[in-house]
Formats: sequence, structure tokens, C-alpha cells
Amino acid sequence: MAKEVLETRWIGGMAFESEVNGHKLIVDAVEAVGGKDLGPRPKPLMLEALAGCTAMDVVSLSKKMRVELDDFKVVVEGTLAEEHPKYFTHIHLQWVFTGKNLNHEKLEKACNLSKDRYCGVFYMLKQSSEITTEIIYNEA
Repeated sequence: MAKEVLETRWIGGMAFESEVNGHKLIVDAVEAVGGKDLGPRPKPLMLEALAGCTAMDVVSLSKKMRVELDDFKVVVEGTLAEEHPKYFTHIHLQWVFTGKNLNHEKLEKACNLSKDRYCGVFYMLKQSSEITTEIIYNEA
């Protein structure tokens, strides 16, 4: 069984530094709560992890399916609970494809495989959050 281990070290104020896969990452808070805004807040990083995970799946699957894309992005919007603990009660994820003669059937299959089978971040977040998805096609 594979394990991921990382250490997060306090570097002053509300800032913390971690090394993730050999890359330094600083998280911090805004000045209003004692931070210096030296890095992103932790909860938006969860949305980025979701976007990055599913995006990598979809690009990999699209290549295998021989679907050519001119551009591709993932847009994620999270709604936080009003009370503590402030977790994402709802997340809306959009896969946005741009290209000529996009194969909608194959791209939909790639997105569904990501959300239903491959994306571990999607799986983890759907345990606590309602996640809705949408596919947008921009035909060039």
C-alpha cells in the first residue's frame, strides 16, 4: 500500500511551509486574521487538487482516445458552509473543451471515467460535499 507523508512547518504568523513532491508550498491567511498572504489558503488548494487531478485524467484519456484539443481547462466553484467547520457543502466542476470537431461522446466518456473511477480527489471530496459537473464545448 502506497503512503504519502509530508511535514508542514510553522514559519511565523499564520504561515506554514511544506515540501510536496520536492516543491515548496506555503499556505497563509489574509492579514485580517493574522496572516501576511504569503500563499494560498488551504481550502482553495483542495479545489485545485480536484481540478488538477481530473484534468490530468481527462488529458491522458483524451490522448488514448485520439481526441485532439486546442485548449482545455477545468473550472471549480466551491460553496462553504456558513458555520464551523467551514467545509465545501457544494462543489460545481466544469470541464471546458476548445477545438475543432470535438468528439463529444469520447470527451464525455473521459470525464465520466475520471469522476467515477480514476480521480481519487473527486472520490474523497464527494464523501462530504455534493459535487455537480458540467461539460462545455467551445467549437473553434
